[in-house]
Amino acid sequence: MGFGCNAAAVVGTRIINSPREKLIAILTNCFVPCNGRFPFLITIATIFISGSVAGIFSGLLSAIVVMLIILLGILLTLLVSKILSKTILKGLPSSFTLELPPYRTPQIGKILVRSLFNRTLFVLGKAISIAAPTGIVIWIFSNISIGNSSILEIIALYLDPFAKVIGLDGYILTGFILGIPANEIVLPIILMGYLKNKTLVDIENINIIGNVLVSNGWTLLTAINVMIFTLLHFPCGTTLLTIKKETKSIKWTFVSFIIPTLCGIIICFITTQIYNLVCLLI
Repeated sequence: MGFGCNAAAVVGTRIINSPREKLIAILTNCFVPCNGRFPFLITIATIFISGSVAGIFSGLLSAIVVMLIILLGILLTLLVSKILSKTILKGLPSSFTLELPPYRTPQIGKILVRSLFNRTLFVLGKAISIAAPTGIVIWIFSNISIGNSSILEIIALYLDPFAKVIGLDGYILTGFILGIPANEIVLPIILMGYLKNKTLVDIENINIIGNVLVSNGWTLLTAINVMIFTLLHFPCGTTLLTIKKETKSIKWTFVSFIIPTLCGIIICFITTQIYNLVCLLI
């Protein structure tokens, strides 16, 4: 379910009887990319992977790269689950028994109503409660200036030294932070910062997006690290609120925030160092 929506997947963990195993599933759920992250991954792969290879295999190569990113997420899901089960969430594994209930004719009306009110409206309500205030913050940051720079530029410049260490830049890191309401707005925020716009940028032409990114210093290393960090960063605001509701714990909500983010920072740092080392040797 996480490949569709991480928040819905967190709600789906209610079927797990063991509190320990339910918590492990919640903490590792965001290692798989949701529908909000797939377009960003595909866009970056198309621009920097397909664009670097001519011929009929260019599209296939970008598809393979996206698949490898997904497999990385699945591998980390298994690895982190194992680590959690051996450390802070020790315990005996529970058995899984599936008992088939008596068959009854589905009541379409009840199914639709329960699905709408128990799942869809809950997730949409959480999304709106996060998106509305964050939209105001994004507007303030991009429209209010201190000196000759907007607050958005000041934040990006402040984060730039750290971002460079992990193969990103300040605007990219700012885009991920301000994009916490929904992963879909990370790229528009990055483009808004690069173009010095006052509002979110929605560019549909992939060639124009590529030109903007390249003109602002993006390289193949940047693209790879952005795809890794797109996979491995904190869950969106809706998912975090859902985790808080399901676990009834600020502590576990924070843990679910910090685990994927640390994984993303560490892997991006390692990738950057390996890339720089290879460039020096060549």
